[in-house]
Amino acid sequence: MSSSRPLEGLLVVSLEQAVAAPYCSSRLADAGARVIKLERPEGDFARAYDKAANGLSSYFVWLNRGKQSLTIDIKDTADAALIHRLLARADVFIQNLAPGAAARAGLGSDALRAAYPRLITVDISGYGDEGPYAEMKAYDLLVQAESGLAAVTGDPIGPGRVGVSACDIACGMAAHAGVLEALIARGITGHGKGIKISLFDGMADWMTVPLGFYEGLGKAPPRMGLAHPSICPYGAFTLIDGALVLISIQNEREWASFCRVFLEEPDLPKQPGFESNTVRVAHRDMVDPYIAAHFARLTRDQAAAKLKAANTAFGFVNEVADLATHPALRRITVETEVGPISLVAPPVIISDGPRALGPVPAIGSHSDQIRAEFA
Repeated sequence: MSSSRPLEGLLVVSLEQAVAAPYCSSRLADAGARVIKLERPEGDFARAYDKAANGLSSYFVWLNRGKQSLTIDIKDTADAALIHRLLARADVFIQNLAPGAAARAGLGSDALRAAYPRLITVDISGYGDEGPYAEMKAYDLLVQAESGLAAVTGDPIGPGRVGVSACDIACGMAAHAGVLEALIARGITGHGKGIKISLFDGMADWMTVPLGFYEGLGKAPPRMGLAHPSICPYGAFTLIDGALVLISIQNEREWASFCRVFLEEPDLPKQPGFESNTVRVAHRDMVDPYIAAHFARLTRDQAAAKLKAANTAFGFVNEVADLATHPALRRITVETEVGPISLVAPPVIISDGPRALGPVPAIGSHSDQIRAEFA
């Protein structure tokens, strides 16, 4: 077993579609697990989300590298028997069908663990399997709205959508962590366990601080665009060349340095309205325009030089096009049925070197091989 692929030898069977479950299983595949993706004959519907990746779906390419694709009909008696032969040898089973669908197909997690005691089962849903929301359809944006995320995102004019599938990703990340914990526990006890996670629970966890504000202070943090509700100055300012730069002042020492070096006004922290963070927040309508006037005279390069000299935390508000050429962006290449495609590299950097990531499967490209192997 390669030290950089610690899950080699493990078999993951995933009856999955869309984003959350494929996110979890793709990370297991990255670490060396053999992931057999069970797909309808027409394939995971995420294959048709877009055609941005040389004609393939960018979502699908991102979340399905290194997997094997087996097309299957779970309602077919022979195919159902094949699934159970796979599960008899599997370490992990992941599913994100509609609530109750897996159980109706004979793939309920409790029954599977009773039949295969070492199996770890992962049930991914929108809102859990109990309560009035259990049957609700739960796509990412719907959960962003239901969880309150949209209410703290955007500007004062109205709520906004987080521009990536935040609820799906939060759920998939938590499911991945849960699987790894269950594998460690199984190494101690010899028994698998069931894991249940919903998109709502994943995002509710991320919403702990806004909820704490509401319950502790009687009001949720206001929507402030690129500003911070409880820190000032912390926001975006326009430069003379139209670029936006975002600065963050975290304490009074940083504020004093910003005033002395960037604003060239060392006595400003003594002036009314500028003395402390709480005072500045209360006088934001005076503080922010005062600082904005200084930025409006500078180019991007000039602002960067002065902010670095002041040891002020800053970042430019980049477009996606800027990300494509960002000096900190790391990339990897995966093979697909239409040739190699460049992706963002996995965020974890491992000391024994980068992992080779497997190709993205075409629909059913491993069906014959798997059917023969598990006949």
